[in-house]
Amino acid sequence: DAPGKLAVGSPCPRIYGETPGAGSDPRPVPRDAQLDADRLLRPDLDRAAEGVGPSVGVLLPLLNDAPMDVSPVSPVRRRIVLPLCTMIFLCLYMFYSCAGSCASLQGSAPSQQSGLLSQQPGLLSQQPGLLSQLLLRAEPRPSGEDTSISSFYSGSGSKKLPQAIIIGVKKGGTRALLEFLRVHPDIRAVGAEPHFFDRNYDKGLDWYRDLMPRTLDGQITMEKTPSYFVTKEAPARLSAMSKDAKLIVVVRDPVTRVISDYTQTLSKRPDIPTFESLTFKNRTTGLIDISWSAIQIGIYAKHLENWLQYFPMSQILFVSGERLITDPAGELGRVQDFLGLKRIITDKHFYFNKTKGFPCLKKAEGSSKPHCLGKTKGRTHPNIDPKVVQRLREFYRPFNMKFYQMTGHDFGWD
Repeated sequence: DAPGKLAVGSPCPRIYGETPGAGSDPRPVPRDAQLDADRLLRPDLDRAAEGVGPSVGVLLPLLNDAPMDVSPVSPVRRRIVLPLCTMIFLCLYMFYSCAGSCASLQGSAPSQQSGLLSQQPGLLSQQPGLLSQLLLRAEPRPSGEDTSISSFYSGSGSKKLPQAIIIGVKKGGTRALLEFLRVHPDIRAVGAEPHFFDRNYDKGLDWYRDLMPRTLDGQITMEKTPSYFVTKEAPARLSAMSKDAKLIVVVRDPVTRVISDYTQTLSKRPDIPTFESLTFKNRTTGLIDISWSAIQIGIYAKHLENWLQYFPMSQILFVSGERLITDPAGELGRVQDFLGLKRIITDKHFYFNKTKGFPCLKKAEGSSKPHCLGKTKGRTHPNIDPKVVQRLREFYRPFNMKFYQMTGHDFGWD
């Protein structure tokens, strides 16, 4: 009631242009005038919020008394438009996310599995072959392209010197053994024979390592060169590379082996002398010509003595070439045990090809089709005089007996 004071609930003087008090006009506020008041008061409210201009306590009563014209459309519009925009945004986000995932699904599957397992090192250490088996299942197999595991691993892992080597013997069944072993997901082997420890030693270990396939943790790198077993320098050279290497020797009846060796040479050089003339120095006396390399290879005891100077017998496994034909799964089981691997290669992987006379793989590495060794396997041997065969058996018998004693195994060649 004091002069100059504005009572709560009194009309706005900015609209009526008069001092509040007795005789104030109680007429309703025109709409246009009210809007003008709103426009005038809005800056004052903003400044009041910032601590500048008239206090909020003075301005708020004016607004409370003034009838505000707020359109009822605005809240409804907000309640409809905001959820609608949100839904549209979410739909677009999900669409692009799904499109990107589908486009990269095939190529990213192996890497996703590898990344998952890399976060669980304990799992890999407990099951060394787990990662390679997962990658095997995730292997892409596009039509018309190389679907071997070798091509899949070409950009993964690292190249290492071999931890296991098939060192012999020629025509004993080394190729068959390697082909069978390649079915195992934890074995990676170079295809061609490197001949590092006999012919290419001067090229160095870096050259040798570069020949090897890439391997992942838990996998074994292998190679095979049958001539290592009969190479005098090979044991010392291999020991210098690794004293812990595991050595595998596929042995076969020396008489059958030498005939098979001759048959292979004859297929390449039809003009070579007869088997009998190469076997004997003197046919009349029956003296065997031990200078012929094909004869020398079958003296297994002599070559083994050389290897035992550098490697213990516990690091050498002898595989029967005969049993590799009659019981491939059994011999492969021994090899897998020797290498410290799970027995994955079993009877279910083989079937016997009656035409060739050899076991074949039902599913070869990286293929869904049966696989037999090449046409060179199962060649027909030339007819050899039985007397020559008997003389060879007599020659090899003492060496075989010594070999049985050294290995603790009777291979039944006599």
